[in-house]
Amino acid sequence: PMVDISRDPRWGRVIEGAGEDAYLGSVFAAARVRGYLAGGLMPAVKHFAGYGAGEAGRDYNGALIPTSDLYDRHLPPFKAAIEAGARSVMAALNAVNGVPATANSYLLGTVLRRDLGFTGMVTSDYNAIGELMSHGLAGDLATASRLALKAGIDLDMEGDGYARHLADEIAGGRVAIAELDQAATRVIALKLQMGLFSPRPLPAAPSEADTRATAREVARESFVLLKNERATLPIATGVRSIALVGTAAKGDVDDSWYGPAQQTKPHTQTLFDAMTERLGPGQTLNYAAGFADRCGKEAGDANGAVAAAAASELVVLIVTEDCEFSGEGTSRANLDLSAAQSDLIDRLSATGKPLVLVVTAGRPLTLTKVVAKADAVLFAWLPRTEGRTAIAEVLTGAVNPSGKLPITFPRSVGQIPISYNVLPTSRPPGENRYTSRYLDEAVTPLFPFGFGLSYTTFAYENLRTAKTRIGRGDTIAVEVDVRNSGSVAGQEVAQLYSRTPVASRSRPLRELRAFEKIRLRPGEVRTVRFEIPRERLAFHDDAGQAVLEPGTLELYAGGNSNAALTTSVVLE
Repeated sequence: PMVDISRDPRWGRVIEGAGEDAYLGSVFAAARVRGYLAGGLMPAVKHFAGYGAGEAGRDYNGALIPTSDLYDRHLPPFKAAIEAGARSVMAALNAVNGVPATANSYLLGTVLRRDLGFTGMVTSDYNAIGELMSHGLAGDLATASRLALKAGIDLDMEGDGYARHLADEIAGGRVAIAELDQAATRVIALKLQMGLFSPRPLPAAPSEADTRATAREVARESFVLLKNERATLPIATGVRSIALVGTAAKGDVDDSWYGPAQQTKPHTQTLFDAMTERLGPGQTLNYAAGFADRCGKEAGDANGAVAAAAASELVVLIVTEDCEFSGEGTSRANLDLSAAQSDLIDRLSATGKPLVLVVTAGRPLTLTKVVAKADAVLFAWLPRTEGRTAIAEVLTGAVNPSGKLPITFPRSVGQIPISYNVLPTSRPPGENRYTSRYLDEAVTPLFPFGFGLSYTTFAYENLRTAKTRIGRGDTIAVEVDVRNSGSVAGQEVAQLYSRTPVASRSRPLRELRAFEKIRLRPGEVRTVRFEIPRERLAFHDDAGQAVLEPGTLELYAGGNSNAALTTSVVLE
């Protein structure tokens, strides 16, 4: 699993990780490792370290990361993965602070093995050892192989350098046999741990029905409702005719990663079929492709789409960043929808019919203009096998959306990098020219970290702590009452944030400390309890040493990172 922290949505691999927050990333990393292990697989957590911080969001680009930021932001998911049982780590392809990770003895030795206590196997990324020549660190593959082995790379993935050159490097005295033994021992130990030297039964594979049920549940839980003016969603039973627009509505689910040629992709339901199956008696679906290709990059019969909208009471348009626009090697300088999709949104909005926008994409997009044109916006990410069926369930009200954003959505590319947990500035944003602001754009995001609407509403009340003074070794116990203040049952992700207003170095304006997903009936109130060990509030200095200081800690509870309900405790 990829556990890199990513704050720049221009990077195509955002979809593989858990977003911008170190704590959220740690929870996801540990869960993914436990899942791999339960299935009989040893995860190789990647990419160690700082791969998600590449300059300008360009894949494989170098990263400049202060030591304190490395330990506070980028290492926690790896630490959580190792503690959850990961015994394999993949080194990053890029350079960190001028030294490629594949030959970075500080990262692989001091940080990974000494500070994180990792004792397992480290593998290179694909041909990363050979790419040390491209980095300018080695003039030939033999030198690259020697540098990688000495830095701590135990396994050469698809580079052929170890196989071709290590024997000569040892014969020439440039590599000690003990160094080779150490790397080989780690590889063999991992194979022994996984039982690869003795026959053993593989874990029983789940049935296709169980796999599909899990896939659909994952999709349902992940969708984020970004806008829902005038309760446009779910589609009311009184809406008799719906225009479904977009080639993706009748297309198969596309994969951004290829699979072996011998694999046969199982049947997946299209959005058109899924909605047809779930509409009520007397409701009709008027389909129009709108685009010339399945990804919406080229304009098609826009007039036909407008005609379908004019003949319907409500319009559902699915736009997409599917196809080749997500995954490795897909960095983008612009994050707008295609011109064809933006133009069709304008034309459909101009009909005056309520417009529902379904967006499938692998990263945040700059949706400022199109969100303003739509009455409702459902961000569906890349939900895959059962995804279109799950979308239909949400649109028709069988499922109430409950997902929250794991990464900040910018208003424009010029705001990037943007995240919720930034450091304070000496002149906070204001109307005065000489404050930290833009002349031509707001400093606030389009949608903040942790944001997501529901078909119901939730109220947060009575935030309190068990103790107001927290001693060393104590746990901060926080409770908040969450009430379903709407008319339908729903799920909410209750979130707790903290801020240290005064410390020996500037601390972020907000930091996610805990979260819990709960289900509430209309009018129901649930007390959510969060417990935070005091030691988890430590931050790191420029030497990578953990610092835990006394002082006031502000706490905020709510449904996203702009949570307003607040209290405080004193750390002694």
